[in-house]
Amino acid sequence: MLIGYARVSKSDDQNTTAQVTALREAGCETIYQEAASGGRWDRPELQKLLDYLRAGDVVVVWKLDRLSRSLRDLLFIMEKLDAAGAGFRSLTESIDTTSPGGRMLMQMLGSFAEFEREMIRERTRAGLERARKEGRVGGRRPKLTAEQQREAIEAVRSGRRTASQMARVFDVHPATISRVVKASAAFEST
Repeated sequence: MLIGYARVSKSDDQNTTAQVTALREAGCETIYQEAASGGRWDRPELQKLLDYLRAGDVVVVWKLDRLSRSLRDLLFIMEKLDAAGAGFRSLTESIDTTSPGGRMLMQMLGSFAEFEREMIRERTRAGLERARKEGRVGGRRPKLTAEQQREAIEAVRSGRRTASQMARVFDVHPATISRVVKASAAFEST
């Protein structure tokens, strides 16, 4: 039996419609669908598919990276398919592991998929490092301006107001005021 697997990333504004259509046209009777990162192992629909497999079944995906973006995970999945006596087919890359040539091609393409993912990580790290060197810092913008921080610190330290009162003045959580006051005390003690 041909069993399809369709996946889109959670963060993408996509759906599995095009993949499901291609899988149905390829003859898949059952199709498992989910929205999850291909780099994660904890994908419930993939686990259900792997548990469902029987000897002679063939798992079909629209594209190799829909199954996994990690060579290690991809090889693990292939081992599970092999142990179940099942095959694998990728429609886009024309991979069919029911033949020795298809198994070899699948391993090579899996290596390229992992290489691409590592290159993306490397470019991301380099971009973040460059941004830091240019003085740009990631993360949330501060809730309070420098002037508001000085005012809150002075009011709390002088005892004129509590952290909760200053939080209401600036419409922030009291913990925000407490952190600002604590950070300024730590800064002054160094």
